[in-house]
Amino acid sequence: MKKIEFIKIDHVQICVPVDCEEKAREFYLKLLGFNEVRKPESLRKNGGFWCQAGEIEVHIGLEDMEFTRSKRHPAFEVADIEAARRLLMESGVMMNEEPPISGRDRFSFSDPFGNRIEFLQYK
Repeated sequence: MKKIEFIKIDHVQICVPVDCEEKAREFYLKLLGFNEVRKPESLRKNGGFWCQAGEIEVHIGLEDMEFTRSKRHPAFEVADIEAARRLLMESGVMMNEEPPISGRDRFSFSDPFGNRIEFLQYK
């Protein structure tokens, strides 16, 4: 049986409540510093927006949802994890220290909609 040859993750979709698009823009574009990229015309009717930082593309989708705690999350490698930690701390974002993994510094936090996000930096 031939195996699938994966190349990379193309994008991550994060969902937020349907009435929270502007709050999501504040968090992902202004606080985290993602740049908005043009969402395809065929998908605009669904609401939400797409954004990018470097080669990382994040799609913010709108859906009816309940706040639940979950282990599922995207993990973003950042260049300076301490600078990211300071930025979030100064913005009042609650962070969680994660159990150590050899060769990585990391922490997680939740966006205003309960989506868990991990930042990590390889040592």
